[in-house]
Amino acid sequence: MKFLRKTNFKNIISYLTMMLCVVFTLQSCGESKATEVSKSPPPPRPFPVVEVDTRDVMTKISFPAELDAQNNAQVRPRISGYVTELYVEEGHRVVKGQQLLKLETNVLTENASSAKSQIGVAEANVSTAQVEVDRLIPLVEKNIISDVLLKTAKAKLNQTKAQLNQTKAAYQSIVENINFGIVRSPVTGIVGKLNYRVGSLVSPQDAQPITTVSDTRVIQAYFTVNEKRYIRFFSQQPGKTIEDKIKLLPAVELQLADGSIYKEKGKVVTTTGQVDQNTGTVRFRADFVNSDGMLSDGNTGTILIPRAYKDVTVIPESATYEQQGLIHVYQVKNDSIYDNTIEVLDRIDNMVIVEKGLTKGDKVVAKGIINLRSGMRINPQPTPLDSLISIQAIK
Repeated sequence: MKFLRKTNFKNIISYLTMMLCVVFTLQSCGESKATEVSKSPPPPRPFPVVEVDTRDVMTKISFPAELDAQNNAQVRPRISGYVTELYVEEGHRVVKGQQLLKLETNVLTENASSAKSQIGVAEANVSTAQVEVDRLIPLVEKNIISDVLLKTAKAKLNQTKAQLNQTKAAYQSIVENINFGIVRSPVTGIVGKLNYRVGSLVSPQDAQPITTVSDTRVIQAYFTVNEKRYIRFFSQQPGKTIEDKIKLLPAVELQLADGSIYKEKGKVVTTTGQVDQNTGTVRFRADFVNSDGMLSDGNTGTILIPRAYKDVTVIPESATYEQQGLIHVYQVKNDSIYDNTIEVLDRIDNMVIVEKGLTKGDKVVAKGIINLRSGMRINPQPTPLDSLISIQAIK
C-alpha cells in the first residue's frame, strides 16, 4: 500500500513537470511570433488623392481700397477775426458759395467809414486842383503869366488824382475784407469736422482749416496691385497701350466694410503706371457715382474686378504648401509620393490655378500633407475634385 502511494505521487510530480514544460514552450513561441509581428512595418496610411483637371474659371479679383471724395476743399479764412456766427453743422450738405460762418468785422467797418470820408476829401482836393488848372490855362495862352505856374498846377492836379485813386483802393480793400468776413463754401459737398466754433479766433495762417467740404457726388476708390500681378494682368488684357487696356476693363464692383456690394458699379479710370519703390505696387483709381450719398470720404472697401480664365489647370488649395518662397505639392505615382514644385497663376477661394508643374491627369495628395515627406508610401483614396474646391467659381 505504501509502495503504491509512493509510486502515484512520483507519477503526479512527473505529469505536472511535463505540463509546465509544455506551457512554457507555448508561451515562448507566442512571444517569438509577437516579436516578429511587431517588427514588421505598418501598412501605408490612407490619404485623399485628386486628379488634376482643367476648367474654365470665372472669378473676381479683389483689392483692398480706400475711398476719397473727388474734391476735398479746405475752408480757410481770408482775414483774421473771431467767429461770431455758424450757419452750418458737421455733415450738412452745402452748395458752392453758400455761407458757412461769419467773422467779427467791427474794426473793418470803422476803417471803411474812415476810408470813405477820406475819399470825399481827396475828391475835393482834385476838384480844387482842377479849378486852378482851368483858371491858369487861358492866362498862359495870352502870355499873361508864365507857363511854369500852369505846369506846377497840373502837377498838383495829378498828385491829388493819385491820392484819390490810392484812397479809393484802400477803401475797396477794406470793403473786400469785410466781405471776406462771410466765409463761403468753395465747392458743393458735405461739411466735415468743424475745427473752430463761435468765439474762436481764426487766421489765414492757422495750421488747421476751419473745416473741409467734400464733394462726394463721385467717390474715388484707390487700390494697389503688386508688380508681378500688374505685369501678368495687363499682358493678358486687350489693347495696345495702358490707356487702351484700362478703357477695355469691365465694370468693377465695390464690396463695403459690412460685406455687402454697393449698388452702383464703377469704372477703373487711371493708374500711376509707376511701381512704388517702397511697396513694389502700382496704384489704380476706380470711380463710383454716389447719387444717394451712401459712400463717404475716408471709407474703406474692396474692389472686385471680374476675371475669366480659359482652360486652366486647377487643384485644391489644401494640396499645396509653401517652403522658402516656393509652392509645392505631393505628386502621387502608384502608391508613393514625390515632392513637386509648381508655379501658381492665381488663387480663388480654396482653389489654385496652376501655371506650371502639373498637367491634366496628374494625381496629387489633396489634404493632410503636413506630416508627409517625399518617397513615402500611402494608401491613395480617390477623391472628387469638386468636393474640395468652390464649385461656384467654376463655369
